Amino acid sequence: MSYREIAALQERGEAAALCVVVSTAGTTPRKVGTKMIVHLDGGISGTIGGGELERFVISEALGAIREGAPRLVEYPKSDMNQEDEDDRRIEVFIEPILPQATILVIGLGHVGKAVARLAKFLGFHVVVSDDREGFASPEQIPQADRYHTGAVSQLLETFEIHPQTYVVMTTRNVEVDVAALPSLLRTPAVYIGVIGSKTRWENTKKQLLTEDITEKALKRVVSPIGIEIKAETPEEIALSIMAEIVMRHKDGEGGKSIG
Repeated sequence: MSYREIAALQERGEAAALCVVVSTAGTTPRKVGTKMIVHLDGGISGTIGGGELERFVISEALGAIREGAPRLVEYPKSDMNQEDEDDRRIEVFIEPILPQATILVIGLGHVGKAVARLAKFLGFHVVVSDDREGFASPEQIPQADRYHTGAVSQLLETFEIHPQTYVVMTTRNVEVDVAALPSLLRTPAVYIGVIGSKTRWENTKKQLLTEDITEKALKRVVSPIGIEIKAETPEEIALSIMAEIVMRHKDGEGGKSIG
């Protein structure tokens, strides 16, 4: 693998992890400095030796991508299938290569537009989607980075949702939510929020459960969305939604600021 490949990953907005052998003891498959890239689908570029060692590191790398944090892992002698009694071990440092945090706004009524504008102002990469012609366009939302008109399932054929993606569904009705959520729940999005009342979400859940979507999967969904600030206007509702997302993105607690 090369650092050009890492740069290309970042340009494409793809998540991956760089794995580097940082220390060894005894006879090991690769020397210190050997590198491997693990992609989000489990594929690799380069190798650190193959076999059980590599499978272990791939699993750890995918965990690091999901958590968005680096980790140092040690592969013990007992798992290396060595025949003699020499002390053998290998340490690998895993650094996630994460794309820019992304807001995917689905449903571009007044609130959706306000969310997209505010998300861009806050520094997020903004993708907007609507199944209605003319809603997801530079004329309507000039701040967005990418536009899609059509079903969410079609968007996912060309746009990869990664673990730094926050999905905001400011949709117009339950039918749109029911059509979009099965595809979204199969992605590694860190946040999937659906606008609406508790009653609306209960109706959505009932329909999804009849489509073999599990209760466990539906627990990933946040609904209603936003922090309670007595919001009324589209801009105020967008503020409450983005406040919740920034809080999650920064590991905040939602309490009052001090100082």
